[in-house]
Formats: sequence, C-alpha cells, structure tokens
Amino acid sequence: MDKDSKNSALEKLILLLKLEKIEENIFRGKSEDLGFGSIFGGQVFGQSLSAAAKTIGKEKQAHSVHGYFLRPGNPELPVIYKVKNLRDGRSFSTRQVKAIQKGKIIFSMTASFHIEENGFEHQSSMPDLPVPENLVSDLEYLRKIKDKLPEPIRKKLIRDKPVEIRQVNPVDPFKPEKKEPFKYAWLKASGILPKDPLIHKLILAYASDFGFLPTSLYPHGQTFWGPEMAVASLDHSIWFHRKFKMDQWLLYSMESPSASGSRGFNRGQIFNKDGVLVASTAQEGLIRYKGSKSKKD
Repeated sequence: MDKDSKNSALEKLILLLKLEKIEENIFRGKSEDLGFGSIFGGQVFGQSLSAAAKTIGKEKQAHSVHGYFLRPGNPELPVIYKVKNLRDGRSFSTRQVKAIQKGKIIFSMTASFHIEENGFEHQSSMPDLPVPENLVSDLEYLRKIKDKLPEPIRKKLIRDKPVEIRQVNPVDPFKPEKKEPFKYAWLKASGILPKDPLIHKLILAYASDFGFLPTSLYPHGQTFWGPEMAVASLDHSIWFHRKFKMDQWLLYSMESPSASGSRGFNRGQIFNKDGVLVASTAQEGLIRYKGSKSKKD
C-alpha cells in the first residue's frame, strides 16, 4: 500500500470530520460513500461529535456520547448538523445534535463534556492477545479476495483506508462458522495525526462503529454479507476514559452478551498497547434474518 495514498485517505477523513459553519450552532458536513448503500454510521457519529465540540470551550473535553440512528443517510448528499445547548455548568456541558437530510432527522446525539479532574482510578485488564505486527490488515485480506467481492462495490472496499484494522479472530465472510460472541481487533490511524486531542477522539468515534455489530452474529454463523440478513446499527455510545493517541495501536475488545427480538447487543473496551483502558463502547443493532427458517440458535 502506498504511504502517500494512505495519508491522503486520512487527510480526507480529517476534512470530513471538520465541518463547515453555516450559521450559529448549525454546521454542514460532506458525506462519503463506503459502499454500504447508505452513510456509514461512524461518519454521522463522528461528525455530530465534531459539531457539538465546536460549541464548547477548550477547557472541557467529550467524555460521554450517545446516539440513535433514525433513518438511513444518503451518501450522495451533505448532512446538516443543528446543535442545541442543553446545559453549561462549571464542570460539565451537555449538547444535543440533530443530523438532517432533506428536512428529516437521520441521527440524534447527546454529548457530555467535562473539565479535567483528578479522582479515583481503577480499570479492567486488557486481554492477552497477539500483537498487531503479526496480523494481516482487513484491507490486505480484501485485496487478496477481491475477485470474490461484489463488483459494484469492489473498488470502494479495496481502496486505501484512513484507519487500519487488524483482526485477531476474523470470520470468513463467505463461509462463516459459529463462534463464541467475542471479537478482537487492533486499529489505528493510517498516518500521523495533529496533536489536537479532539481529532483523536473524533477518529476513534468514527472507527468504533466498524465491525462492532457483527459480533452479535458470531454465535449464529452469519455475517452482514449474508443475502438473507438485514443488519443495521440502531444506536451507538462511547465513553472516553483516558487520554490516547489514535495514530498508535489500540486494541478493540468486543463482546455480545445478548441477542433477542432480531436485535443484537454489543459492548466494547478499547486499550492502548500498555494495557490502559482509554474508552468503552456499547451498541444495539438490527440483525434480522429474512430466510425461510427461524434462526434461534
């Protein structure tokens, strides 16, 4: 993979997340077509957080972000972000963001920002897993099997990516086997990022939606590639616990403790290479099987 093209992909993502101010507390973001048929959830999640952060002073940083995906977004159209100030306190500030296309809300988010404080400290331990240097990236794998990929979206799937992902326990998308509902992947930006901590948070927020929901399909021998599957994120949350650098390797540890009612629930923990827990995530999504047989296994 060409280094300059990887950096170019990362630069495009940074620009995608910056947004254009068009009125007080109103911003516009461009869209990107990743081949999913609709806007990638991480795009509106990251852009909404970016919009909220633009109305907050530098003394407060995002610590808790919760969003609902209400309608599929059109990747051919820009997205308008309207920010509402819910509260400004001495320690915390809260913002509500509505992402709009053609007059309809496609995504709604609430984000909380907090001043830096010292306090009690504890965290979960990072699982002992293979290091990223010994793993193959998702992009390398897709390029090796490119002839098997659907022709209409092949070019989008194998082009350079702004975030490199290396899975520890990948599933064959064409021959999935039933596995325990645990997924592990290393991820990092594909180049050097500016020092601004907000950029690092925005890109992690964007990337935290990649491959998260399919964890709930592991026990059922299905993937989102399946022609009889309808898979879509319903909500997504992230909590930022500690400082981190998105241009250094982070381990994304994911698990799905429950699936029911055609919905899969997933939660994740994100560690740096030193074992520091830097963020946590949670998501519920639609995992509807449209085949002739009921999938209750």
